[in-house]
Amino acid sequence: MRFSSPVRIAATLLLALAAALLCVWLRTPLPWMIGPLLATGAASVLRAPTRSSAPLRNMGQCTIGLALGLYFTPQVGAMVLSLWWAVLLGVVWAMVLGWLFDLWLQRVNAHRLPGLDRATTWFAGAIGAASEMTLLAERAGGRTDLVAAAHSMRLLIVAVLIPFALQFSGQHGLDASFNSISARFDVGGLLWLALAASGASLLLDRMGRANPWFMGPMLVAMGLTLAGIEFSAIPSWLSSAAQLLIGVSLGVRFTPAFVHTAPRWLATVALGTLVLIVLSAAFAWLLSLGTGLHPATMVLGTAPGGIAEMSITAKVLQLGAPVVTVFQICRLFAVLVLVDPLFHWQQRRL
Repeated sequence: MRFSSPVRIAATLLLALAAALLCVWLRTPLPWMIGPLLATGAASVLRAPTRSSAPLRNMGQCTIGLALGLYFTPQVGAMVLSLWWAVLLGVVWAMVLGWLFDLWLQRVNAHRLPGLDRATTWFAGAIGAASEMTLLAERAGGRTDLVAAAHSMRLLIVAVLIPFALQFSGQHGLDASFNSISARFDVGGLLWLALAASGASLLLDRMGRANPWFMGPMLVAMGLTLAGIEFSAIPSWLSSAAQLLIGVSLGVRFTPAFVHTAPRWLATVALGTLVLIVLSAAFAWLLSLGTGLHPATMVLGTAPGGIAEMSITAKVLQLGAPVVTVFQICRLFAVLVLVDPLFHWQQRRL
């Protein structure tokens, strides 16, 4: 039986809401994102007619971007700026991780997957910018199905495993100096914020920038807050709704085709991701010694996950959200700027 798109979207949102409420009752970490992600992902794999709405997903990203930008008071901005050297090390670490992941995927799968080439493993191993890496892999002649599956699997593991590990180890509410927002909720102020955020998002989208509906609002809120201009805080219910929408947009990626995409490839991606998490945790501990920040904050800042998922985790668990956001944003920029030129430079050498 076929359903229209609005019916499928509504049914998917109801499923996501039920899963989120169940996770709230179970007291799981990030219930409003992880619950919808797992529920819609499982339903999608089982061929249920799930569907995500692009405008709703954009609204969710816009809300989270605004919420994170409001943390950047002048005091927090100065504190984060003083960590420039650690952010630079984090960028270098992300590029090294991507290179190691590429070598792992190539070594284990080279003789077992038809059509696997260096373009596929190189862009599949990059840490971040999933849609952009898939597009670059297509231009380089790589297998886009394997690249997209690798990024989806990595994001799923990181987005679920790290929040659970941090919450159940008691690592939350540890960097209180970063977590205060002086602004208060104001309906009129929120409308002005939304208008400015929408304009910035549309501008970045027209310029072809990555994650425009997240980056634009965050930059707007960050600029206003750094200048001491306060319109409104983001109410908790709106933040929860945004997390639900982002969880749904991640969950619907896991189609039946995803499960049948070279099981051995997915297994090696999963195993490699677990190793990346362990290596990043060790690196985060070393960074915490030099910065004086808690290791849990550095774990989120250097984790091989997505910027929205790791920033949401830091916000909800109160683990230095501005620091985590800056680390993840700089890594994203580095991946977008450097991964493709490095690939072609490497190919010329070979």
